[in-house]
Amino acid sequence: MKRVLFVLLITLGLVQCTTPEKAVMGAQQENSDKEIESVRIANDSLEYEIIITDIGFPRFLNTQPPQDYYEINYLERRNHLFVSEYNRRVLNIRFSRDLYPQRIEYNPSVRYGKEVNYLLFQYFRYFSREYNQNFPGLRN
Repeated sequence: MKRVLFVLLITLGLVQCTTPEKAVMGAQQENSDKEIESVRIANDSLEYEIIITDIGFPRFLNTQPPQDYYEINYLERRNHLFVSEYNRRVLNIRFSRDLYPQRIEYNPSVRYGKEVNYLLFQYFRYFSREYNQNFPGLRN
């Protein structure tokens, strides 16, 4: 059974992969009215992909410790905490719909893999700093 994790944080989306690939992370540029840098990571075995098109995120990510710095259990625990808080804010009318447009379907019992958890964790850190949002357990 395929599981799909869908996340929309400003311009963060986790969508189901359609072609088999190994886990890949890198900066890509798309041409439109203005160039947009994106960071992509895919997990073939779980069929999950994250694409982040927030302009400042690739630069932020390049300044962070590598994936090996973190244990997978730490990343999973943090992401569960951050996603829970994010989803609480989606339902709270005092928070902007521009920042919190819809719930994140993150299931802590699913093993998304280290790459997916690392990227989601780093995006929460970036999101918190860039948009001045405080999440419990996250220092700005």
